[in-house]
Amino acid sequence: MFRLGKVVAPKNILSVGRSSSATIAAGRPYSTVNSVAIAERVQRALGAKSSAGVSYDELAEKLGVTNAYAAQLLLGQAKLTAGTAPRLKAALPDISDEDLESMQNNFPMRTFDDEILKEPNVYRTYEAITHYGESIKAIINEQCGDGIMSAIDFYLDVGTTTGKHGEKRVVITFNGKFLPHIEQNADDNGAKSPRN
Repeated sequence: MFRLGKVVAPKNILSVGRSSSATIAAGRPYSTVNSVAIAERVQRALGAKSSAGVSYDELAEKLGVTNAYAAQLLLGQAKLTAGTAPRLKAALPDISDEDLESMQNNFPMRTFDDEILKEPNVYRTYEAITHYGESIKAIINEQCGDGIMSAIDFYLDVGTTTGKHGEKRVVITFNGKFLPHIEQNADDNGAKSPRN
């Protein structure tokens, strides 16, 4: 029987240069991800944003990215490029060089904690996507063909508008490349499985 307990996270994997190892919950004791180090880096990055007094829109403008991507960078969900790093340092002077290096050199674990779905704003967005999912699929198929919207070659922007009764309304734009499903023509398969 496997028992959950505490394990010591590796100090050199996805770490931010801390010399001591961190204790993490043992849900995945084999993982190479130091989730505590990432969480600590995220808190420092958000603190640097707060110290700079900038909104995500303002940060995005300084970086030349969408506001959602700016948030993803600080939250450890996107990889910082070498070209954007100096702009991030200029925009958030309190962010450490150590954290900038970690954000550039470590690959993000693009995932989420299931607990986030209990947060009403996140849950309501998830609910809207699932509720309208079949209709979204039908319209994508009708307009583009048999395929899907990429979430890799993808832009996400969050904004607001004013409704006709003067109320503030949220506008979320997904802009993803259309990826058609292919017919799996045997002659085009350059990596056929062996037949022994």
